[in-house]
Amino acid sequence: MSSSSFEKERKADLAADGRISEDAISEHSNEEVFAFTEERKMGVTSAVFLILNKIIGTGIFSTPSGIFAATGSVGISLMLWVIGGLLTFCGLSVFLEFGLAIPVSGGEKNYLERVYRRPKYLATSVLLSQMVLLGFSSGNSLAFGQYVLFAAGIENPDKWVARGIAIACITFAVLLHAIFPKWGMRISNVLGAFKVVVLLLIVFSGFAALAGHLKVPKPNNFDNAFSIDEDLGGGVYNYANALLRIVYSYKGWENANYVMSELKKPKKTLSIAAPLALAGVTILYVLANIAYFAAVPKDEIVSSRVLIAGVFFRNVFGNSAGARALPVFVAISNMGNVLAVSFAHSRLNQEFAKEGILPFSKFWASNKPFNAPAAALFLHWIVTVIILVAPPAGEAYEFITDLYTYPGAWINSFVAAGLLYLHWNREKEQWQSPWKSYWPITLIYFLMNVFLCIVPFIPPEKQTTSYPYYVFPVVGVSVLLLGATYWLFWKIIMPRLGGYKIVSERQILENGAEVVRYEKKYLKKDL
Repeated sequence: MSSSSFEKERKADLAADGRISEDAISEHSNEEVFAFTEERKMGVTSAVFLILNKIIGTGIFSTPSGIFAATGSVGISLMLWVIGGLLTFCGLSVFLEFGLAIPVSGGEKNYLERVYRRPKYLATSVLLSQMVLLGFSSGNSLAFGQYVLFAAGIENPDKWVARGIAIACITFAVLLHAIFPKWGMRISNVLGAFKVVVLLLIVFSGFAALAGHLKVPKPNNFDNAFSIDEDLGGGVYNYANALLRIVYSYKGWENANYVMSELKKPKKTLSIAAPLALAGVTILYVLANIAYFAAVPKDEIVSSRVLIAGVFFRNVFGNSAGARALPVFVAISNMGNVLAVSFAHSRLNQEFAKEGILPFSKFWASNKPFNAPAAALFLHWIVTVIILVAPPAGEAYEFITDLYTYPGAWINSFVAAGLLYLHWNREKEQWQSPWKSYWPITLIYFLMNVFLCIVPFIPPEKQTTSYPYYVFPVVGVSVLLLGATYWLFWKIIMPRLGGYKIVSERQILENGAEVVRYEKKYLKKDL
């Protein structure tokens, strides 16, 4: 099928689905905006699964090993998972107030722009740098490669073999979304169900392990659960690092805020779906960790790293063919997450390009040749591959998850501080929202993120990684500062040299979708 006939078929499919009129597609072929009709919009159930499918990724199947190694205590590890869930609920409360007051797609981009209007466009540029440069699928892709090797019986392969499979994974996801976008989403939705099924399987297998149904001696990890292994982690730095990884495992709770325009009765739907989904995930996460500790001895937990779910299955079910097949399900879950993340972040990259903020915006915003954001997907692929090959070989996954999560703590600090400011100046700012995040909750969320921002710079009492403790916070902050530097050139220096200024214009397309454009307005010179 030629690209032109493929595009015609794609447009007809969109029109038939009720997403957008064929005339509107023709007129705006380079900015495919999915303005759903009410019938096509998501209700509470769909929104719950949208959040669940984004949250349940590689984190719960891979990070518990590093968290236990950082704390050295079973009891403290479980407490941190509960604390992580509670702190995430505080963040959800903040995002609910913002989301219900500004019920349009975009998430924290809208919230930062609402509060930090001076210096103009600085907050947007910093967020742009974080989202584009650190919105990668590297952790999920690497976990996929490692679980594929584990399922094949290769437990200690060359470190670059898993990375090679990871690159093949992200390449497949990007090509699928770029060439067959409809099938990309269909497969992503099907694979999303595997995440919930595998997690439930771990939880119920954990109950069996607690009852003594194991193929290995019972580890008895819950005896003196709060004792700390002196050979492992401990200390404020390692606890903060562990909490960062737990925050990574909960990432995705804000997913519905990014697609508010596609929710039925968005205010009602978001206020029901988001707390319901997060409550269910928190319970499943805590039970899954209890399951791991019920079946895997402490030394195996530490040495398993990303493969803790695979070791768990082996200890519960033995080396049967069925047990070897179970890690394949985890790998499939990882693939589903790669498909979901690459889809979402490529659209985000494209939206930044459509607004004219990215360099070479016309190229990155293009939908050619298959009426899909192939260029934006390619940008996502470039960043993902760079992050895959750059970290130390031994602990790439831990470094990637830390780097992915850390800059978000800075962004969330400013979001929470912005809401505190709006509460303090409610009449001046004319701030109203159907949901009220009480100031103690917002303050807790703010302080938690500030804590996560600062502590990684404090030298740890015990180093639990081979790479220097300051690497990922330095890289994370540098990316944010790069956004500020880009703003300086894009908004201040280049306009002065070129005799123009950057202005934002809100435009309503024929299909009802609202977009923001940042355009150059040349200044008139006196003759």
